[in-house]
Amino acid sequence: MTEPLNFEAPPPPGAGALDSLLHQADGDLLRAVLDALPARVIVLDREERCIYLNHEFFAFTGLHPKQVLGRHIADVIGRDTYDTYIPARERLWRGEPVRWEGWTELAGQGRRYMREHLVPYGVSVDAPGQPSVIVVMSRDLTELKEHEAELQAQVERLQATEALKSAIVDHALAALVSADEAGVIVEFNPAAEAMFGVARGDAVGRLVAEVIIPPRHRAAHAAGMARLRGGAAPRVLGRRIEIEALRADGSEFPIEMVLWRTMVHGVAHYTASISDLTEQRRQADEIERQREALRQSEKLTAMGSLLAGVAHELNNPLAIVMGRASLLEAKCADDAELRADAQRIREAAERCGRIVRTFLGMARQRAPQRAEVQLNDMVRGAIDLLHYNLRSGGVEVELRLADGMPAVLADPDQLGQVLLNLLVNAQQALSSQPAPRRIVIESGAVQPRPGRVAGVWLRVADNGPGVPVEIRSRIFDPFFTTKAEGTGTGLGLGVSRSLVREFGGDLILETEQPDGGACFRFWVPVPSSDERAPLAEPDAQDSRSGIRARILVVDDEPELAALLQEMLEAADYEVAIAESGEVALALAAEARFDAVVSDLRMPGMDGAALWRALREQQPQLARHIVFVTGDTLSPGSREFLESTGCACLEKPFAPSDLVARVQASLDAAAA
Repeated sequence: MTEPLNFEAPPPPGAGALDSLLHQADGDLLRAVLDALPARVIVLDREERCIYLNHEFFAFTGLHPKQVLGRHIADVIGRDTYDTYIPARERLWRGEPVRWEGWTELAGQGRRYMREHLVPYGVSVDAPGQPSVIVVMSRDLTELKEHEAELQAQVERLQATEALKSAIVDHALAALVSADEAGVIVEFNPAAEAMFGVARGDAVGRLVAEVIIPPRHRAAHAAGMARLRGGAAPRVLGRRIEIEALRADGSEFPIEMVLWRTMVHGVAHYTASISDLTEQRRQADEIERQREALRQSEKLTAMGSLLAGVAHELNNPLAIVMGRASLLEAKCADDAELRADAQRIREAAERCGRIVRTFLGMARQRAPQRAEVQLNDMVRGAIDLLHYNLRSGGVEVELRLADGMPAVLADPDQLGQVLLNLLVNAQQALSSQPAPRRIVIESGAVQPRPGRVAGVWLRVADNGPGVPVEIRSRIFDPFFTTKAEGTGTGLGLGVSRSLVREFGGDLILETEQPDGGACFRFWVPVPSSDERAPLAEPDAQDSRSGIRARILVVDDEPELAALLQEMLEAADYEVAIAESGEVALALAAEARFDAVVSDLRMPGMDGAALWRALREQQPQLARHIVFVTGDTLSPGSREFLESTGCACLEKPFAPSDLVARVQASLDAAAA
C-alpha cells in the first residue's frame, strides 16, 4: 500500500499554539477545512521552517511533503523571493498581520501574480510577546490577472476603435443621423447640428420625422419605415436620393441622402449620410442664368449681322425722305400750309432716323468712343423707340427735361443702352399694376462748387410696386433678377452702373418716393473746356484759293446721289456725281476735287476699294473722304473706317449733318 502523504511535520519545541490547533479533538476537522481551501496554506515556526502545508500547496508546486516539511522557507521559494519578504518579516514578528499582492518570481514556477495574507499566531514560550508561528495563506491569481489584462486590452482596443469612429463621425463634413427601427434618433453628429440647427441633446430620443422631415413628407416616410419593419425589400437603401429637409426654423432646403442599414444585437438601425445642396443648387442656377445670358448675347450677335444689311436697305430710302423733306421745306417758304406739311414729313422721317440709330447703337459691338452727347436728345430718341410698347401698355410718360443743359462726354450707344434699360425695367414693373401707369423722366444740371464736379443728371421714376427693402442691396449684382424665367438675365442694372461709372458718374436707386414705385438716378460729369473740341462753322469756300470747294459725290443709287448733290449745292458747294467707284476714280484723275462724299457699300468698286486706289494715286484727296453708310454694324466696315481715319456719316441724316461733315473735312485739308 502506498504510504499516505503527511502534510504535517512533528511539532517543534515551543509550538504549543499549533499543537493546540492541530492535535486537539477537532484537529482532523481543521485539517480537512484547510486542505479544502483553494488557497495555499503554509505554517512557519519561529525559525521559519515549514511545519504545515495544505493539499493545495503540494498540488500547486508538485513537491512531496518530504521535500518541504521541516525545511526553511527560503529553500522552498528561493532566496531571491525570500529577500522580498524582509520588510514583512519584521512586521510579522512584531505581531502585525501583513497583506500584499503583486507579481513575484517563484522557484520552479516563474513569474506569478500572488495575493497573500500573512498572520502571526500564538505566543512564543521562548520569546514572550512574540508570535509562535506565522500562518501564510496565498492564492495564485496569475490566470485571472492575465485574463483581466486580455480583457483590458480588448476594452482599450474597443475604446480606441470607438474613439476613432467618434472622431470620424464628429468631424465628418456630411451630416450623419442614425435611428433605430422605430425611427427614434440615436446619433446626431455636429455636422447635422449645424445643418439642421438642432442640438444633439435635443435630437437624440426624438422621432427622425419630427426633427428633419417636412410635414408634407412624413406620411410617405412613415409608410416606408412600416414596409421595412414588415420585411419588405428596401427601395432607397444604398441609393443617392435628393429630397427636401426641414431646418429648426421651419424652412426647407434641398439635400442629397444615402441611407444604409446596420444590425446591432439583432436590432436594425438606419444611418443617413446627408449633404446640403443649397449652395450647389444656387451655383447651378447661376450657371444656367449665365448660359441664358450667353444665348441672348449670341442671338444679339446674329441679329446684328442680319441688321447690317436690313439697316442699309432701310436707311437709303429714309435718307432720301429726310433730305427731300428738308429741301421741300426750304422751297416752301412762301406757302405756310405746304411748308407745315413738309415739316411734318421731315419730323416723322427724323423720328424714324432716331429710332433706327438708337436701335443700331444698341446692337453695335465696338470699342467705346466718347463724344459730346445731349442727354435730352437721347431721352427723346429712347421714347421714340419705345413709343409703341409704352402706348400699348397704357403707360403715360411725363418729361421734365431742363433746358440748356451742357453736353456730356460719353459713348452715345452705351449711354443710350443705360437709359433704355431703365425705361424697359420701369415698363415691365408697371405691366402688372392697375392704371394709371406712369413714368416720369427728369433731367437737370449739377452746378460746380468746391468738392463737386459739374455734371448733368437724369431720373427715371415709375409708380409701380417698387424695390423691396430686403433686395435693394443686391439689385446691382450680376445675374440677380426678380423677373420671371425667360424675361431677364439680371445683367441690365449691373452693366448699366459699370458703364456710367466708366464715364466718371454713378447710377443709384433712390429709395424715398412719395407715390411709391422705383426711382433710378444717374449723373455724368460735364467735360471741362479744354476737353471740348472746337466746332467749325460751315463755310463752302475753299480757304486755299477763295473759290467754291468742289465735291465729288459717289453713289450707285441715282436718287440718293441727286439728293446729296442738291443738299451740297444748297450750301453753295460745286458738286459732281459719279455712279460707281470706277467712274469716280476716272473723274478724280481728270479734274480737281477738294473732298469726296462716297457710299461705303456699292457694287463693283465699293467705297473701300475707291479709298485704296485714291491713296495710291492721290493720297491728299484720300485723306478727305466722307463715307456715307448704313452698315456700321458690320465688323469689316467698322475696322475699315477706324483704320482710315476718314469721317463717316450714318444714314439717315439731315442736310446740316452732311454739310458739317464735308466742311470739317475741308478745314482739315486747309490745316
